[in-house]
Order: sequence, then structure tokens, then C-alpha cells
Amino acid sequence: MKVKVISILEDNYMYLVIEEQSKQAMAVDPAVPHRLLEIVKREGLSLIAVLTTHYHWDHARGNEALVKEVPGLKVYGADDRIKGLTDKVTNSQELKFNSINVRCLFTPCHTSGDMCYYIWEDECTDAPAVFTGDTLFIGGCGRFFEGTAEQMHYNLTKVLASLPQETKVFCGHENTIKNLKFAVLVEPENEKVKEMLSWARARDDDDKPTVPSTLKEEFDYNPFLRLSEKAVQKFTGKTDPVEVMRVLRKEKDKFQKPKDRLPPQAMLALQWGLLMSSKDHLSSALKEND
Repeated sequence: MKVKVISILEDNYMYLVIEEQSKQAMAVDPAVPHRLLEIVKREGLSLIAVLTTHYHWDHARGNEALVKEVPGLKVYGADDRIKGLTDKVTNSQELKFNSINVRCLFTPCHTSGDMCYYIWEDECTDAPAVFTGDTLFIGGCGRFFEGTAEQMHYNLTKVLASLPQETKVFCGHENTIKNLKFAVLVEPENEKVKEMLSWARARDDDDKPTVPSTLKEEFDYNPFLRLSEKAVQKFTGKTDPVEVMRVLRKEKDKFQKPKDRLPPQAMLALQWGLLMSSKDHLSSALKEND
């Protein structure tokens, strides 16, 4: 099993999960369909399925075009609002594509229909992978647009934390530097956070992605997975894990330095492009996801 990381839009990722022997592939959140099909054609692949983590425009907008272009293509997701959906999935449902297995993990909060996908290959010693969309990021988590701190706490500490620690994390956006700047604020003495931030900046300088991380690594530096750490509790002024999560998210929502924002001209261009491309999802697409 091979995972191809494809950078799209401003900071999104879409992915191709490829079974190398059969050359069959699944796409995760293919929001730029023409680019995906170019890669599929160039690499001699057969696209058989789409896994959609949630309905937001920047994750699901390519589904309808792909269904039209690829006969028999299956589009999986947990939310009826997902465009082009052909097969609705439920929590713990397992899908099988030759030697590749997919377990659907329901993680409502960012939206009420968020689904993560845990993927592994039969008789393979390579680490499994989880595609987390906007639920878990490297060094952070998604905003609670349609859910609660209780839900995100359960998603991160019960659902995703139950996976093998070597599981590779492929998230929906390249937010790593911003997330780790906040993590440094939360835990200024955490050397792992500082090391990771330095590494992420070097990757950014080389125009390289920071995905994947692993679950084990996330527990070392992601404050949203370190709710029982004294430094994190001191920062939030809370000790109950759900309340720590709640305060962390509120503080992260406010954490936005001016230099991290797009210039006004760029925002206008982005908004115009989104409006022309998909009026239905304009409001959700313009919201920050991290």
C-alpha cells in the first residue's frame, strides 16, 4: 500500500491510497478532480473509490465530477450533505478493496457527519494509516463547528487513541506551523514541541509537506492529546479533561497572529473563486478549519 500526498487549494491535502500490485486506487477528499485524474492517468492507476471525511467544499467538491468521469465509482461518506455520495457508511463499518481494508470511524464535532478512515493492508508489516480530515491535525484539532468539547474529547482520546501508536496520521490541511506555535504557548518547556516546530519550518522552507505524523508523536506535542499534563492544565486553569479541551479550543480560536492571515487582496480573490465555484458551500469554506 502506497499513499500519495497531493497538495491542493491554499493548504488542503487530498490523497491517493494505491494498492501497488493491482494498481487500483482510492482517493481521500479529492477536491480538485481534474488534477487527481491527471495523476491517476499518468501513473496508470484505476480509481475505484472515494472516501470523503466531511461535506465541506474544500474536501467534497470534486465528488460529482469524478462520478461523471469514472463509471461505477463509489463515493463513501457519513453525511447526506456530501455531494456525489453513493454509499453512506456508519461507525465501525469495514470496507474491503482487494488487500486493502478500511474501517470507518465516526468522529462528529467539526461537522456532525465527520468520518475518519483507518486503513491497513493484509499481510503487510508496514504501519497502518488513518485519514483524519479536519478532526485531528498535526499538533492540533479541528474547530467545533457543529459539535462540542465532549465530542472532540471522545474522538481524540477514545476513538483515535485506541488505534496502534505507530499509525500514520494523514490530515486534511497543512496547519502544522500555526498549530505548533500555539502548542509552544501552551507548553513553553516542552522540547518536543520546539523540535517539531523547527522541523516543520524547515519543511516549509523546502516546500515539503509535514504529513504524515504518527499517533505516538502526536501524544508528545499535540496539546489536544495532552489534556492531563500539568502544563496544559495550568494554561487552561482547568483539570477536568473535557474542560481543558473546551478552554484549549477557545484559546486556539483566538490565536491568530497578523502575519498568519492572508493579505486582503488574496482573501478577496479566494472568496471570489469560492463563490464562482460553489455557492452552496461558500459559508463553510470560508471558515477556518483549524
